[in-house]
Amino acid sequence: MDGEGEIESLTVRTLVPGDAPRLVRIDQRLTGRNRSAWYEGKLKRALGESDVRISLGAELDGFLVGAVLGSLQYGEYGQPEPIAILDTILVDPDCAGRGVGRSLLETLTRNLRAFGIERLRTEVAWDEHALNRFLGKAGFVPAPRLVLELRLEPEAAGRSVASSDRRHTPAALPSAILEGGGSGSGLSLTPVCKKEAR
Repeated sequence: MDGEGEIESLTVRTLVPGDAPRLVRIDQRLTGRNRSAWYEGKLKRALGESDVRISLGAELDGFLVGAVLGSLQYGEYGQPEPIAILDTILVDPDCAGRGVGRSLLETLTRNLRAFGIERLRTEVAWDEHALNRFLGKAGFVPAPRLVLELRLEPEAAGRSVASSDRRHTPAALPSAILEGGGSGSGLSLTPVCKKEAR
């Protein structure tokens, strides 16, 4: 990701909403997919939902060549202190190996320290060897926590709702956790196990 031949005229700055199309193009070159809706939404949340903006872009001669996107979380997973989450790092393939990723990460960590943030966390697929090496050189180590995942398969018993359509619909929620739902009340979730009346 980064190596010799650093770019001296690189400028690291805060991302702005107008950067979304360029981020999409860089990502598309790297992944072969167009994720414009995801990047537009992610950038909008990163710039609008926090007073602390930790998403940065790297420019070369006024042209965006890399970015890091992240967020701050407070009290997540029982951790009382704030933690920074790095969820995207992009470097234009034409600028790979020239210090863009390292400059972005160094600026990000310097900014986080200035805000009193003590930890930066990210997740990486185990087979992304180049990214793992890059992050390892930057000082990242495995966290003392496990990420667990449960794949939720659609129920086969008489459901005709497509999996993409059933995520946030009343039909997708087991009746044991639904309450109310009358006109204007919306849905509210209640515990499955209620205390018995004495």
